[in-house]
Amino acid sequence: MSAIDNINVALQELLATPATIKQKLPLSQRAEQSVLEGRRTVEAILDHRDPRIIVVVGPCSIHDVDAAMEYAQKLKKLSDSVQDTLYLVMRVYFEKPRTSTGWKGLINDPDMDDSFHLEKGLTLARKLLLDVVELGLPTGTEALDPIMPQYISDLISWTAIGARTTESQTHREMSSGLSTPVGFKNGTDGSVDVAINAMKSASSPHHFLGINQQGQCSVFRTKGNPYGHVVLRGGGAKTNYDAESIADCEQVLRQAGLAERIVVDCSHANSNKQ
Repeated sequence: MSAIDNINVALQELLATPATIKQKLPLSQRAEQSVLEGRRTVEAILDHRDPRIIVVVGPCSIHDVDAAMEYAQKLKKLSDSVQDTLYLVMRVYFEKPRTSTGWKGLINDPDMDDSFHLEKGLTLARKLLLDVVELGLPTGTEALDPIMPQYISDLISWTAIGARTTESQTHREMSSGLSTPVGFKNGTDGSVDVAINAMKSASSPHHFLGINQQGQCSVFRTKGNPYGHVVLRGGGAKTNYDAESIADCEQVLRQAGLAERIVVDCSHANSNKQ
């Protein structure tokens, strides 16, 4: 045992590779078509080629897969009834960024008892996503851990980067290679600059370290993601969903030479919650 290496690491456990998990829970043809349709529709709406409004709706995070599936079935019925004007995407969040400590989500601790069975969490997450997209319902999630997309991103149609990670170079690099449109939230102080800088960065090619489908450390060379957009979530004890705030954001996007693509987060500071 080294006196200088990993001195604060208590244990390391091998985890099933992305390829192994995907082999257990493969993407069906129906699921693949559902994901493709979801991504193309979101892109069309962001490009103003589709006049509908995207609505990402669902629980704060997933803790009970049976309850989540019941929710998905009801949401699918609602989606069908409003599809002429709204495009519903189910919010399926498995990771929770914590201000300090606490439960980090279904993948990290699926039994919610500090047992941290990550492989079980990954399996549950992928199975739920498969079941949801098999319904013909697109899914959206937050990308927090840069390794996680290798396990589940083939089942996602829209991705969010949170206010606390939008400024992170790691997340900007990751976003440049994601296959989905990516929404960058404005800073917790309400500033849109960090989100716009993230859009610029993610639209450019990057080179960074990651793991491939076989779990091997690899260098990723990305093309850049053309579908970044701003998510206005309020901040600094102020909301920013009003017409003036949106017009201001559009102007800043124009000045930056970026597409005027904006999604409004109706929670967080925009809900005035204490």
